[in-house]
Amino acid sequence: MNREKWFDRSFDFTLPAGRFPVILERLRGTPARLEEHTRSVSTDLLTRRPDDHWSIQENVGHLVDLEPLWFQRAEQLFGGATELVAAELTNRRTHEANHNARRLADLLSDFRAARTRLLELLARADDATIVRSALHPRLQKPMRLIDLALFVAEHDDHHLLTITELLTRWGHG
Repeated sequence: MNREKWFDRSFDFTLPAGRFPVILERLRGTPARLEEHTRSVSTDLLTRRPDDHWSIQENVGHLVDLEPLWFQRAEQLFGGATELVAAELTNRRTHEANHNARRLADLLSDFRAARTRLLELLARADDATIVRSALHPRLQKPMRLIDLALFVAEHDDHHLLTITELLTRWGHG
């Protein structure tokens, strides 16, 4: 199956505000899902780069790398900003980080800590904050706090699926 690339995706930001707790629960589960996906996988497979794409471990590192962006955008929405900070679209941080040289356990721990921090912030949102919006710079459309949470969950799932596909490709899973 030829799936859509992340930057080719479009988003319909119409989720009812009442679904916010469900999205938070989905975000809360990502660290455990990452740990489950990577448990008992050899370092050789974790760091193998398929066709010059990111390895499993680099996908995990990329999720760690983006947590500060998600947190900053959430803070902006809490603060009433009119436009969200732009992402660095070349993923330079991930390309230069050498995540394959790190211990997977450290990456997973860093991700869990950063995600916990984001969830603690999101959990403080009241009804008005959940639907407060600011312009998303790449998509050029208003993004509410609930939309940001969904966007992050979708991004998590995009990389979890990539990890699943790599494990399947290499006969592990």
